[in-house]
Amino acid sequence: MNTDGRRIYAIGDVHGCRDALTARHQQIRDDLARHPTETEALLIHVGDYIDRGPDSRGVIDDLMAFSMPGVEMHCLKGNHDHLLLRFLAAPEEMHCPHHYLTPNLGGPKTLASYGVSEGRMMDVHAAALKAVPQAHQAFLAGLPLSLRVGDYLFVHAGIRPGVPLEEQTEQDMIWIRGPFLTSTEDFGFVVVHGHTPVDEIEILPNRIDIDTGAVFGGTLTCLILEGDALWSLDGAGRRPLYRP
Repeated sequence: MNTDGRRIYAIGDVHGCRDALTARHQQIRDDLARHPTETEALLIHVGDYIDRGPDSRGVIDDLMAFSMPGVEMHCLKGNHDHLLLRFLAAPEEMHCPHHYLTPNLGGPKTLASYGVSEGRMMDVHAAALKAVPQAHQAFLAGLPLSLRVGDYLFVHAGIRPGVPLEEQTEQDMIWIRGPFLTSTEDFGFVVVHGHTPVDEIEILPNRIDIDTGAVFGGTLTCLILEGDALWSLDGAGRRPLYRP
């Protein structure tokens, strides 16, 4: 596999778990100190920085302020990042089967991290417009949908099988599950994605799922890709992974 001569660190769905994100970033620093690279490393977050967890605001603050020598960071858009923007723009609309303020989506926890209390929808919306900084809204609005590096495509949810990459829709790339997850198609690259929680990193010939449910008590995964090699990175250091 080709990573364009770069080392890639890919982090799964954060969902407001700021402490876990801070720990992963520190572990990347430690890994680079132990295993230096000749070229600048890539750090790719695959989306869903907010909702459900305790400190969505803090996660966005940290990503916006991120700086690590020798590392180029990219943040991709997730469906939850999109949902907050849609709520701010059109609070009465349903943008998925649930309204953004439905507890299982985790919107109220995100707004609470900005100091917005629960209440009538339009009151919450008015308070959110004032509380969520324009810089945070611009950060979320500017997130790209995907990033191609060598033989890998990084995206939040996946892609629609049988559709050329340039024709993929935002809806599919941040929401898709079934058709993508069950596909055995050779996409011409391996898709690294989150969105669908799994107990541990799921490595298949055409895709790698790195959402290991941090907000549900699992691990915030950091996957390392470098040439043909795969590792996971946690507090104990690198653990080699193997392709099927």
